[in-house]
Amino acid sequence: MSVEVEHGPKQEFHLVDPSPWPACAAVSAGLLAFGLVLFMPPDLFGVDAEEFVIFMGPWAFFPGAILLCATVALWWRDVTLEAEYGGHHTPIVQLGMRYGMALFIVSEVMFFGAFFWAFFNARLYPKETPLDVPGGVWPPEGIETLDAFDVPFLNTLILLLSGVTVTWAHHALREGHRREMLQALGITVILGFTFTSLQIFEYAHANFAFTDGIYASTFYMATGLHGFHVVVGTVFLAVCWYRAANDHFRPDHHFGFEAAAWYWHFVDVVWLFLFVCVYWLGG
Repeated sequence: MSVEVEHGPKQEFHLVDPSPWPACAAVSAGLLAFGLVLFMPPDLFGVDAEEFVIFMGPWAFFPGAILLCATVALWWRDVTLEAEYGGHHTPIVQLGMRYGMALFIVSEVMFFGAFFWAFFNARLYPKETPLDVPGGVWPPEGIETLDAFDVPFLNTLILLLSGVTVTWAHHALREGHRREMLQALGITVILGFTFTSLQIFEYAHANFAFTDGIYASTFYMATGLHGFHVVVGTVFLAVCWYRAANDHFRPDHHFGFEAAAWYWHFVDVVWLFLFVCVYWLGG
């Protein structure tokens, strides 16, 4: 008499198993943030605390960064096992993930909106803002802005091209062309890395620093935050490339890649607003 063993979930919803990774992520992110604070200029903490700050900064930052990277990698591994081998990502679970990713992108829009508001408030009303805008004009006196049609324009073309290649990769995946999908996604990852490299080059050759008034601070916060999102999106897509190379995606089951593509298109759109409003009109 043979006994059949059932595999996979017995119902449509996914009841998540207890996991150590949320707690590990909280601890590691806390250490990382604490270390970043300690890396600030020591005189902000007072002369008495200067030696303590210099000593403790690396001991908080680097363990926090390493632990956070390890936590993210192991957490992603568990999610991949749940999706590909556990059968937990049923259609209704994927629908919930789509809603969650859409709401996350909406929250990111609100986040960027705050920095755009700060920039436009100072730009449109330089004489009325409570912040110090030298000369009461925009750009403030003494600020030599960057040429919008130099490196920023090149980065715009790069991001627009990357939006085309990630869409190409998505369509190739849906059609079952795995090799073509890997090629297109690999190009997208390279373009993302190129964008970040050019932005670092731009920052290194800028004629103003973060502390040079309202223009510099809003410029670096808005473009720097976007640059961080490009780095996250590039890592996101690189992980998807690795998963695709290991045959984790199927034409009808690939929300992990779809979420990465949504995120990348969001990054593209935000950059278009930054290019027009901050680099071109704002300069």
